[in-house]
Amino acid sequence: MAACTPDHSALNLAQQPAARGICVLQEKWVLHIIAVLLDGPRGFNELGRTVGGCNPSTLRDRLTRLETLGLVQRATHDDAQGRPQYRLTAAGEGLREVIDAIHTWSVLHLHSTHAPPAVTRDGESASTT
Repeated sequence: MAACTPDHSALNLAQQPAARGICVLQEKWVLHIIAVLLDGPRGFNELGRTVGGCNPSTLRDRLTRLETLGLVQRATHDDAQGRPQYRLTAAGEGLREVIDAIHTWSVLHLHSTHAPPAVTRDGESASTT
């Protein structure tokens, strides 16, 4: 997974904590994965089903990245198959406030009449307005 690199050379990520956080959290599926894990540990397949739409290769890449960053911990389950489970670390749990704030903002500001238009694969708006 490529590191987030800004288009502006004036932005020094080492000196911008918010920019570093945004670079991690903006990666596709990251917030979805964290939101699911806030409800408790999950196995890989259960996590994939609950997140929905994320292919297994991408899910594995995101989990590996989140482990490297210290947000997720992978532990082997104590059953006969030794299936891994993923859980948030204390740092990952610290994102609960971020997820809750996004939820609150969405409820307050993203009403069905203000929902973003559907977008087709080629990036064009699917609405006919």
